[in-house]
Amino acid sequence: QVLRSVLLFPTIERMAQSPQGKLMTPLLCKLRYALYMPVYLLSFLPEGVKASLVRFALRGMKTCDESSITTSINLFSVDCIANILYMASQEMIKVVERDSTTIKQNLKKLIFYYGTGDSWCPQQYYDEIKMDFPDGDIRLCEKGLRHAFVLDASKEMAAMITDWLQDDLTKL
Repeated sequence: QVLRSVLLFPTIERMAQSPQGKLMTPLLCKLRYALYMPVYLLSFLPEGVKASLVRFALRGMKTCDESSITTSINLFSVDCIANILYMASQEMIKVVERDSTTIKQNLKKLIFYYGTGDSWCPQQYYDEIKMDFPDGDIRLCEKGLRHAFVLDASKEMAAMITDWLQDDLTKL
């Protein structure tokens, strides 16, 4: 009963071969354990100091939502980091080929939204899927939004998606 599925900056293929994947795969697959001790030590810091560290790390963004800071404080938990790094290492290993069969079966229900400067799914991936599925709703971001749009462009993204889904929403 899914009416529409929106894949934003979709990392659905060749993650380890992407520019960011080439950098992160060795870290995630071989060196992730080295991060546990520093995170463990940082976990003892007072919440206010953790929030200040997060604000410092996110200082370059045009807008930073307070909820991003609150949520990012969870990254000072060893359990949280261990789960994130394990999942990411598995993604590097297992997200290899695009599932074109499933895409073909559900093409009319899918919207793909790729970034022009996304180092996790580069524009080449957009060009290739657009060529393989010319009738698909496959879009390329013209607004310069980044892969981690939730940190500084979540309202803009929500407004765009609402516009895209307006016809579907009126049918509910």
